Amino acid sequence: MRLDVKRKILVVDDEPDALELIEFNLRDAGFDVITASDGAEALKKAKQSPPALVLLDLMLPEVDGLEVCKLLRRDPATAGVPIIMLTAKAAEIDRVLGLELGADDYVTKPFSPRELVLRVKSVLRRQQVPEAKPDKLTCGELTVDVARHQASVSGKKVELTATEFKLLVLLIQRRGRVQSREQLLKDVWEYDHFIDTRTVDTHMRRLREKLGKASRFLDTVRGVGYRFTEN
Repeated sequence: MRLDVKRKILVVDDEPDALELIEFNLRDAGFDVITASDGAEALKKAKQSPPALVLLDLMLPEVDGLEVCKLLRRDPATAGVPIIMLTAKAAEIDRVLGLELGADDYVTKPFSPRELVLRVKSVLRRQQVPEAKPDKLTCGELTVDVARHQASVSGKKVELTATEFKLLVLLIQRRGRVQSREQLLKDVWEYDHFIDTRTVDTHMRRLREKLGKASRFLDTVRGVGYRFTEN
């Protein structure tokens, strides 16, 4: 499945060397790139022309990355824009908070430019419509329109990130079957190596909060993973 060429990426980092390195590698991979060196500038540029994805450093002056993430998710114009956080290895609590606020993924510094580009492509693929699947998936009051990339509960639209939407669709399509955290990391996040499985737990918690009464369909299998159940 080919990604559209020249998709625009907003890169936010207050370190000029890091900004230059990321911009070079993304342009080399065929993306358009706009940059911002602080949170206020990032919010302004994202609102003026919403990008396909935001690469967001958490350690920013004045308005930090966590606040930027929160404000992007609150604004209807940018609520659905995927966000990848750039964090220091030691900043575990910031990574968890970022995921809780709606970030789709994170990359720890120092990082491989090749891995960063692969992560960007992986997150963008989550927004694409799955092939050869039913257009609409329903269960009780929950309706998922795969073609339109929308979910609703009792007719009311639920705002989901690209990752949350893909996670929900996959669980529905495999309803009744337990999916381990490792399997979900592979199929949703497209990771081919081990990463902290709390990433899955954080996204499941956010998904349940957003689905409200329809969250009863998301079952936790202790010590194993999750499944979609119609009970």
